Amino acid sequence: MVAVIMRPLAAGHRMQAQSRRAAQAIIKPNSRLTSFERLEIYNRQYWFRIIDCIYDDYPGLRAVLGDTKFDRLTKAYLTRHPSTSFTLRNLGHQLVPFLRDEMPLGRLALDMARLEWAHTVAFDEATRPIVTADDLLGKKPTQIRLGLQPYVTLLDVRYPVDDILLDAKKHESLRSEASHAVAERQVRVHRRRLRTLRPQPIWIAAHRVNRGVYYKRLTRGEYEILSALQQGATLAQACARATGISAEQVQHSFRAWSSFGWFCQR
Repeated sequence: MVAVIMRPLAAGHRMQAQSRRAAQAIIKPNSRLTSFERLEIYNRQYWFRIIDCIYDDYPGLRAVLGDTKFDRLTKAYLTRHPSTSFTLRNLGHQLVPFLRDEMPLGRLALDMARLEWAHTVAFDEATRPIVTADDLLGKKPTQIRLGLQPYVTLLDVRYPVDDILLDAKKHESLRSEASHAVAERQVRVHRRRLRTLRPQPIWIAAHRVNRGVYYKRLTRGEYEILSALQQGATLAQACARATGISAEQVQHSFRAWSSFGWFCQR
């Protein structure tokens, strides 16, 4: 029964004809519905639910692609990577590699999917015991290895997807308040603006503070330091790899990162 319910829908949002024999074997008809029609109700409910989850979890990607292309992507992705987890939180965990390797739709779409998955990670990934300044007393930079909290994701992107995502969420809220015509006009203006974007290197850390998710812009040097630490480099090695950042800027950045609670034991 589960196998039939999770089978992708056919055209017209109907259950696939090949499920008819299974339906007749496990479901009795009633006075109003055949076995096929009774099981089809659950098949459709399942698919409408998981499609809605992707729709809700990726407003930025939907804004970038448009509703028609996003709908096509969602169905192709869920057919190739059906839900395998007890929680819908993990439904999009293969979307980034899917966009990169199986259904490429451009760098902007890929960068947005990366940010929106990072948002999911930042929202509910674990917090490990925080490393404080006292924990580092007496240690040399060549001996210190810091880990980053599991909820922190470092992103090197080519488009300002953080700004685009915040705009998309703002437009979503306006849709519920404005008339349909006004909302559609705003969406068209927003998409025209997206088409004029030119790629540029941007570095972002997606993280959380007090249960809120934030996207913090980084300089290239800051990104290089944090990436090196995340990969296991010592503090001295990480700072040596940084490009275009002064010792004073490094100190300022570390104070900010420590105040966010980003550092933990490896």
